[in-house]
Amino acid sequence: TTVARQLGVGEEPVRTWVRQAEIDQGVRAGLTSEERERIKILERENRELRRANEILKSAAVFFGFM
Repeated sequence: TTVARQLGVGEEPVRTWVRQAEIDQGVRAGLTSEERERIKILERENRELRRANEILKSAAVFFGFM
């Protein structure tokens, strides 16, 4: 409560930060910040590759390769 007031934020964000810090330090089970970031990057890359694949499929149909 005191920390939240000092930071000018609600109590829940502070709890979330503490929980994530515990996970990152290996004290609590869960995905680390690094793992979360890696998943986010991979999901973005996956979306881009799926889009590129659809474009290539459309081009193949257009040019009569399929």
